Amino acid sequence: MSCAICHTRKEKRFCPALHDRICPQCCGEQREVTLDCPSDCVYLRQAREHEKPRSLDQLDASALFPAVEISKQFVYQQEELLLGVNFALAQAARSDRSLNDQDIISALTALAKTSETLVNSGLHYPAPPGGVRAQAVAGEIEKTLDEYRKLEQKQRGFSSLRDSDLLRVFVFTLRMAHVRTSGRPKSRALVDALLAQFPEKTSVLATPAQGGNRIIVP
Repeated sequence: MSCAICHTRKEKRFCPALHDRICPQCCGEQREVTLDCPSDCVYLRQAREHEKPRSLDQLDASALFPAVEISKQFVYQQEELLLGVNFALAQAARSDRSLNDQDIISALTALAKTSETLVNSGLHYPAPPGGVRAQAVAGEIEKTLDEYRKLEQKQRGFSSLRDSDLLRVFVFTLRMAHVRTSGRPKSRALVDALLAQFPEKTSVLATPAQGGNRIIVP
């Protein structure tokens, strides 16, 4: 029998995205491009094991807010908040299984742009995320930030969270997202990594950050 995609080469693999059999070449070329590959696909997992991690130097610098400087000291000081934002991303992904890496990147980009405008001009001019799913991600992050401010207020009597801190948090998380995704249009490598990092019933903001969930600086 021939491949269900190219109809030319011989089929050798069962594709769970198509529920049909395809050839290895089409599997490699269309994986997470035109195919919504489920996370448990054995061929997707094998491909991820052999893919080299992306580095910031390989990416489009303009998408990474190059003017925003983030020190290792800042990451250390804001580790709990950074974990909280990543936890919010995992929660969003768990709530909507159709979410992919580009939805998360779109949401983080919009939040970073809004914060950058606020820091540079003092104007609150929201940059809307593209698409309903990205908007839901941004909403989940905003909810987590509100919870963080309330915890600070309760524990310290005030909230120390500054607009410039939020900008760095969004940009750092965005850069990490670009590194952890495969870059393909339908990639869920980042989503799967977040779900693995934060299993169900995990709580981040309610307790101090634990060693197993530490932020790693690329």
